[in-house]
Amino acid sequence: MKNKTLIHSALLCECQCVINFFKLKQDKSCSAFKLYHNEKIVLVVSGIGKENTINALRFAFDNFIISKAINIGIAGCKDQSIDIGTLFTTNKKIKNLNFTTLTTIDKPLDNKLNLKTTLVDMEAFYFEEYCKQYCENIIVLKVVSDYLDTNIPKKSFIIDLMQNNFNQWKSLI
Repeated sequence: MKNKTLIHSALLCECQCVINFFKLKQDKSCSAFKLYHNEKIVLVVSGIGKENTINALRFAFDNFIISKAINIGIAGCKDQSIDIGTLFTTNKKIKNLNFTTLTTIDKPLDNKLNLKTTLVDMEAFYFEEYCKQYCENIIVLKVVSDYLDTNIPKKSFIIDLMQNNFNQWKSLI
């Protein structure tokens, strides 16, 4: 089996541009979550939260040889001077990409006073902790989708945000 790049998103709308660009095919044999792949890429759409993320990653690492793992998704931002749609790396500095801090939470955050980081999401910490058991090349990418709103933005809005940033990070795949 060939080494592959794993891409993880919680929501299909966060990674639709990747599926389209790389012409990834859905593997219908997996019913617990959405799975797409080709000869170089495995993409899992886990659903939101810790358990969904870990279950999808377990399947990916059990069934594929993964040399790189990328989490791409949306994040809430406490700093309203940062534009909606801004792309950040949150676990390591990468040339030509913005870097900032991120906290992973288990339920939507509505009080930014307690937040010590710029961004907040619901999967990245679990993604990184699980993946580092199996591979060293791990990248967490987040696109600012809101200013800590408790409602998830509309799918079409998320698709547009992700598509607008795709050229900035697709070379990392």
